[in-house]
Amino acid sequence: MSGLVAGARQALGRSTPLDARIDGLEQAVGSARGRLDDRLVDEAADVVERAGARLRLSADHTVVALAGATGSGKSSTFNALAGLDLAAVGVRRPTTSWATACVWGEEDASELLEWLGIPPRHRVSRSSMLDAGSQAAVKQEKALSGLVLLDLPDHDSTEVSHHLEVERLIRLTDLMVWVLDPQKYADAALHDRFLKPMAVHKDVMLVVLNHIDEVDASGRDAMLADVRRLLELDGLHGVPVIGTSARTGEGMDELRRVVGKRVSDKAATRKRLLGDVSDAADALAAENGDGEPRELKDRDKRELVDALSDAAGVPLVVDAVRRATTVRSRRATGFPLTSWLSRFRPDPLRRLHLDRGSTGRDLVAAARSSVPQANQVQQARVEITVRELCDEAAFGLSRPWVRAVRTASTSRFEDLTDGLDRAVTSTDLGASGTPVWCRLVRVLQWLLLAAALTGAAWLGVLAVMAYLQLPS
Repeated sequence: MSGLVAGARQALGRSTPLDARIDGLEQAVGSARGRLDDRLVDEAADVVERAGARLRLSADHTVVALAGATGSGKSSTFNALAGLDLAAVGVRRPTTSWATACVWGEEDASELLEWLGIPPRHRVSRSSMLDAGSQAAVKQEKALSGLVLLDLPDHDSTEVSHHLEVERLIRLTDLMVWVLDPQKYADAALHDRFLKPMAVHKDVMLVVLNHIDEVDASGRDAMLADVRRLLELDGLHGVPVIGTSARTGEGMDELRRVVGKRVSDKAATRKRLLGDVSDAADALAAENGDGEPRELKDRDKRELVDALSDAAGVPLVVDAVRRATTVRSRRATGFPLTSWLSRFRPDPLRRLHLDRGSTGRDLVAAARSSVPQANQVQQARVEITVRELCDEAAFGLSRPWVRAVRTASTSRFEDLTDGLDRAVTSTDLGASGTPVWCRLVRVLQWLLLAAALTGAAWLGVLAVMAYLQLPS
């Protein structure tokens, strides 16, 4: 969880460079995988991949997309900006089935267009057109150098493929230009589906109210003000709104100037990616929450240790160690001539397969002890204790993390018996060697026995000499 929080904070750092924010989001995605909602994590991972790919592509080009509904004049606006009739114009039905791209400048944009998924037959280079030699065209070409202008399919088309194409390209463009119609600029589908969800990208968005020539001159300002009011309700405060007429050319110079300024600033790409990263990080942070896991108290830890010790048979092992130590101490300190008889007595630790010798047979036997397995009462005590500690540690966390903690805490219950047995068999019980004091007692016993035998032998010699009446 700490990795996710740290990554999200790095991705949301307003003064952090874009590359570092992308790295932070990638770290958050890695920590959230398998814990937060998969759909949310997949979307954030897609942002990381898309942002990284866009940064690796041309930084000299700015992708500007014209989007709008059927009859809004989107394709007409595209032709007016390009100065050429490149897109088919229609009024009553969708005429744009595929996105069309027009590129300004001499820099090669083929790799960028390939990434955008624009087929070669739908690509046009503005500098290669025949009218590029006029002075006005050359000036316009220089002002918009680096512009990649896209004419998207109609977002309200009856063709599902058109919807998918618009949604795909909207995620890839650097600057969005929404072309609205005076009769349908308040369409709820447009605002709820596209404009409101993209409030985080308001810095890279323009709104064009086309067909302004069809509105009475006295009502134009009021209509533009109403469009701004609706945008503010969508969270798009400050988004420029330009009234244009692709048919008469009214407002086109202002639109061309605003787009040219955005293109020359070379900042739209990074602003768009910053918005994507921030949006994804905000979503992960909201789902993750800002709670921190609690530290377990010593009393709770002791309760868990006691439950596991009971399930592992530690009291039985402790008693076996005590009895084995007594048996081995008696064996080491008993009468030297008869102490070997105690070897026929069973060793408590060896009976439990806890006496690890140096032979291969002893090592194989130690792989599994003979300590009785935990009964149902002991297992239930462990499970209850673990769940209580889980609830204590996860208190105050968001629901996905509570679920993740619970899943992790109970995921190894099936391996609990083997794990406890391995813990017991791998623990040095300190009963394998003979204590030093026992060895000292044994040495003293042998010295005393040797002295007794020497004395007995000397007494025997004296008795023989007396019997033979030899002089002492």
